[in-house]
Amino acid sequence: MRDSGPGRKSGLSGAEPRPSAVTQATTASPPTVPARQTASPSIGQPHHTANRADHLEHATPCKTKRMAASGPTKITWKLQEFVAHAGNVTCLVLGKNSGRLLATGGEDCRVNLWSVSKPNCIMSLTGHNTPVECIQFKDSEELVVAGSRSGSLRIWDLEAAKILRTLSGHKANICSLDFHPFGEFVASGSMDTNVKLWDIRRKGCVMTYKGHTNAVRCLRFSPDGRWIAAAGDDSTVKLWDLSAAKILTEFTDHTGPVNIVEFHPNEYLLASGSSDRTIKFWDLEKFKMVSCTEVESTPVRCILFNPDGCCLYSGSQDSLHVYGWEPPRCFDVLPVNWGRAADLAICSNQLIGASFSQVTVSTFVVDLNRVKKTGSIVQGVVEDEKLFNLPVTKGAVLRRNYERPLTTCSRPQSKVKEEPESEGRIPSGEEEKDDKESTAEIRNPEEYKEIFQPQNAIARTPPRRTDPFPAPPEDDTVSVKEVEKVTALTEMHSPAVKRLQPDQLNFPPTATSTPINQPEEPIIPIAKNEPIGLKVADFLPPQNNKLADLSDEDAVSQIRKGHDTMCVVLTSRFKNLDTVRAVWTTGDVKTSIDSAVTMNDLAIVVDILNIINLKPALWKLDLCPSIIPQIDKLLQSKYESYVQTGCTSLKLILQRFGPLMADNLVTPPSIGVDITREERHQKCKLCYKQLKNLLPILQSKAGLPGRQGSAFRELQLLMAAFE
Repeated sequence: MRDSGPGRKSGLSGAEPRPSAVTQATTASPPTVPARQTASPSIGQPHHTANRADHLEHATPCKTKRMAASGPTKITWKLQEFVAHAGNVTCLVLGKNSGRLLATGGEDCRVNLWSVSKPNCIMSLTGHNTPVECIQFKDSEELVVAGSRSGSLRIWDLEAAKILRTLSGHKANICSLDFHPFGEFVASGSMDTNVKLWDIRRKGCVMTYKGHTNAVRCLRFSPDGRWIAAAGDDSTVKLWDLSAAKILTEFTDHTGPVNIVEFHPNEYLLASGSSDRTIKFWDLEKFKMVSCTEVESTPVRCILFNPDGCCLYSGSQDSLHVYGWEPPRCFDVLPVNWGRAADLAICSNQLIGASFSQVTVSTFVVDLNRVKKTGSIVQGVVEDEKLFNLPVTKGAVLRRNYERPLTTCSRPQSKVKEEPESEGRIPSGEEEKDDKESTAEIRNPEEYKEIFQPQNAIARTPPRRTDPFPAPPEDDTVSVKEVEKVTALTEMHSPAVKRLQPDQLNFPPTATSTPINQPEEPIIPIAKNEPIGLKVADFLPPQNNKLADLSDEDAVSQIRKGHDTMCVVLTSRFKNLDTVRAVWTTGDVKTSIDSAVTMNDLAIVVDILNIINLKPALWKLDLCPSIIPQIDKLLQSKYESYVQTGCTSLKLILQRFGPLMADNLVTPPSIGVDITREERHQKCKLCYKQLKNLLPILQSKAGLPGRQGSAFRELQLLMAAFE
């Protein structure tokens, strides 16, 4: 399949910018596929999208045009912050074509569309009756698809301002979506571990790809539309060939859930970001790892290649990293106070980043003209020892380029048999009912007409260059206050933002939205900029005293405040761990767990569970009666790391011993005396009672947004076998 046509070689990869003639030239084209004659007039019409960025920029007020800089300007700055939904925001996506269109999904079951840098909602899309979990634009930005918690998809035609399709087939939350770059197809990945390919025009599922053992977090079609990459919580990246309907390869080098994958815009190269806090680059000709970045401080959730493919941007916690891959290096690191970036886009040599926290959405701008993209030294320490054996390239790296088909209507697979209609398609009556309940409410008619229904757009007219956002001066105190404000919003331990009612936002009430119970006690996140339980102010002199008035003895006393207490805590922790380790070395895992439980210190239990979770072979049914009560405490902890460990342990127990417990509870007693079987039956009965006690906790936390809520909902599905 990969040798279907002569490939084009490229220049430097992730090191020096390649000449434009190399990236744009092509020497061969694949055989053209006849265009489908039944194309819907509302799908795949390019004449309105050539100037999408032009119209979005034209809709911006004059005051946001270029302004003369009276001095040094900022490299990064916050563009705007606004309330996006009546309930918590659950997801967002930026339009990659224009870089000026933003879509948000929320717990109010709506999809709202915005023009970047403008506070007013352009359009609000309704129809889902459960919270929206993920959104994606088509490349042309004429269509938008949204997946919900119930497993259904809805596709809206933005130019016609109406619902286009309602698709159903997944059995759990939809976690990822992507449009085919040329054909009328959309792919969806779900918590049910399946990847489905849908035909938009025929309203059905044409293929289901199985193989993941956990939730599918990200999907991406290759630039030529022939492959699809899927990343999941099972720490793997799978690559499928659409035309052959089979898996090409599987990358398993990540040690944590893979959150994001991106294809290189030109070369046969794939990047993947994971919760193991690394980004790995994969050669798609040899199906081998090219390189790996150094470990970042937080999980990698947001990456984007530069349009010319010279580097990769990673939206980390409150920072932007710029990476190369051959050899592995970090070109630049910039502080950006966006908290946890949700999506990135590039327009007019500016990187637009968007993040959300509770009901608010914030957008940020990075001036790429002042970002270092080449010429940095190679990274010092690389965690993966395999990378030391990789050859360091000198000069050009020859890698094949994608060959994009000439037609925009080619079918991505010719040998795929469509699934039965009963599985991939909704009955017509139910579909018509769902479509009637779906609406597209135009909030700003003037902006809507300028962006989605331009009257002066001609297919042969080249798009005008979009003006970049003006950069504020370095000494702009207002921007500093805004950055501090958004930083405070992103801190999860800060007071909760008061939930606004729909009438306060001028949103019409949504009858189908379901109320979600939110936790009252704030959760302490894993990634924090200050120690947990310590106040920096305690180690500093009072504000009303000057440093000059503070003697050396007073200063030392102030610094040592609480030091003795901390030493006692750490000494006790060390002794406890040493005791558990002494038992562990004997090979008795059960006794090690029991000794950790008797110490009445959850931190010790978490340390032991983190080790056992990394080695599932250590799990035995004997451990479950001792561990499940501790999981009960962990799930109710205020520390996110404790909750995460508890969810992982409970998931392993349900996956490994759930069927065994269910069978033992329903199997009639055997004839005669079987002591082993009776002991196993008593253990399963005890574990069943303990697991039933966890159900109220799982139900109360299943409505949480983000990954934590998804983990609890997945545990609910696994617990369904006991009901």
